[in-house]
Amino acid sequence: MADSPRRRLADRVSSSPTFIGSGSRFTGDLECNSDLVVGGEVVGDGEVRGALTLSDGGHWEGEIRAGNAVIAGNVEGSVTVAEKLELRATARIKGSLKARTIAVAKGAIIEGDMAVTSGKEVVHFEEKRGSEPKAK
Repeated sequence: MADSPRRRLADRVSSSPTFIGSGSRFTGDLECNSDLVVGGEVVGDGEVRGALTLSDGGHWEGEIRAGNAVIAGNVEGSVTVAEKLELRATARIKGSLKARTIAVAKGAIIEGDMAVTSGKEVVHFEEKRGSEPKAK
């Protein structure tokens, strides 16, 4: 059951995704035929045919279209996902969200509207991973 329906999207990123690393900035429209991981900044519209991961600290300004998405960073614009959209606790969204299923972690901030195309309820969850306090 390595690919069961309840498995987290972040655990299923392909073995060779495209990266826009922390400290990098991409300006312009972006088309990606596989998975995309963004730790830096994107200004422009994006079409990601695989899974998009917007890491904590990542920022996207523009329209996003993706097959699946996990968002832990900041988005200013619309997000349209064909299947599952997962918003982590650190996600900050200013714009509209539309996906077949949407899961929102406690702590995520959404300033805009949400539409679930499957007609199911938005799933709310509390993150368990990475929530341990850091040692000083």
